[in-house]
Amino acid sequence: MLAHTKKRPTESIHLVGSPDVISRLRKYALKVGAGIIEAADNIPASDISPELDTNPGGVYLRGIRLREELTQEELAKLTGIPRANISAIEHGKRPIGKETARKLAAVLHCDYRQFL
Repeated sequence: MLAHTKKRPTESIHLVGSPDVISRLRKYALKVGAGIIEAADNIPASDISPELDTNPGGVYLRGIRLREELTQEELAKLTGIPRANISAIEHGKRPIGKETARKLAAVLHCDYRQFL
């Protein structure tokens, strides 16, 4: 039988400041028993999804569309943009123009500049 385990809450902070101040804060954190994760321990988003380097607008569009629980076909009907164009944008085969970005943003309730 598996026993219920209790997870301790975890929090992290990102320090910004001069190297001297950060060094003092790191020493204090170690003194009070806090762990320090070096930047090398972090995984860049582009390592998880390499498409972010080449097609950030398309990745953003797909993510926002899925957040709003819309299919490409439904988004096409709401925006007047052909479904094939939405698919091409999401796959990085078609750029997103300013007018298209504005139409998408109005329906998806987001800032159009995120697509550009």
